[in-house]
Amino acid sequence: MFEVSADRSQSNAEKYSKRQKLFGTNDVLPLWVADMDIDTPNFVLNAIKKRLEHPLFGYEEMPTSAFEAQIKWMKKHHGLILKREDMFFSPSVLTSLNLSIQTFSDEGDEIIIQTPVYGAFANSILKNNRTVLENPLLENKGDYTFNFKDLTEKINPKTKLLILCSPHNPVGRVWTKEELLTLASICLKHHILIIADEIHCDLTFQKHTPFASLSTKIAQQTITLLSPAKTFNISGLAISSINIANKTLKEQFTKNYQAIYLGEGNSLAHVAFEAAYTHGEAWLKLLKVHLLKNIASLEQQLKEKKSKIKFKTPEATFLLWLDCRALHLEDEALAQYFIDKKLGLSPGITFGTGGTGYMRLNIAVSTKALKYIKL
Repeated sequence: MFEVSADRSQSNAEKYSKRQKLFGTNDVLPLWVADMDIDTPNFVLNAIKKRLEHPLFGYEEMPTSAFEAQIKWMKKHHGLILKREDMFFSPSVLTSLNLSIQTFSDEGDEIIIQTPVYGAFANSILKNNRTVLENPLLENKGDYTFNFKDLTEKINPKTKLLILCSPHNPVGRVWTKEELLTLASICLKHHILIIADEIHCDLTFQKHTPFASLSTKIAQQTITLLSPAKTFNISGLAISSINIANKTLKEQFTKNYQAIYLGEGNSLAHVAFEAAYTHGEAWLKLLKVHLLKNIASLEQQLKEKKSKIKFKTPEATFLLWLDCRALHLEDEALAQYFIDKKLGLSPGITFGTGGTGYMRLNIAVSTKALKYIKL
């Protein structure tokens, strides 16, 4: 099923079309952006084909059945109880993040991120004229944990939000329930609202605990952002959900949401979203097996070459956080090191403090494509 995949190089795929701009050449295998070079599953494609049999594509609402499919999925797989009345359509998690920042903070307020973390978090904060407050993760031989001491020391009256990446991109951690409870207690004490980006929650190799599932009290102080985009490779269809259980926060959010008018999404995205959550369980199990095989293969390659590059097998995501510090290269030279190997990766420095000397590699490729990844 995952031995080969369709050729995207002649399509409008961002990871291919931006190669010249990002790497100075088109002659690289693009392993930077977090979508998969693995075919979108047939049950999603078939749902889209069936919708195409109807000749009209006027305005549509996001169907209740689509939200219900996500509700059932999240309850079954993660124990998270969602309610339809608490859910909003959004074209992307980043759209949701920016709208949440605008709604629940003011210009000049501080927003916590736990670096090294997805670079768009910091960009969203800065572009909305808020202040980034870094709470760097603690790292020990490839293992990452929260730095609660640093967090409590930095919180001040201007600190309003914490953006939680769970599971974490790029370090691949699935935070334990105990870690999340400690983080939650700090946020509750200081009245800090948590925006939980849980887009990678289904791409886990061990149990994921949704932040809002910790307790009713914590759910009342959490905005949960979800999407099937990463899991089922449908990012181009632009669909996700925002989940807000707190009535007051929901009313506040609704005002901005309606003022901006995101609409209800497109017809094909609706059916893809519903099909993914309705029929995706068996396929996802096979995908995880494939990803783990790819990870093990690359790990074996590094071992055989006695490479100075190393990585910790991720607990989640299809992203590898390569520790290249032993190469003793400056960040620009490090990026070029991989370009010379015909690989286009994400530089670690784009993930903030703690990213120097690292590179992020997307391992979600076919078995055939994996043969071209030579570190």
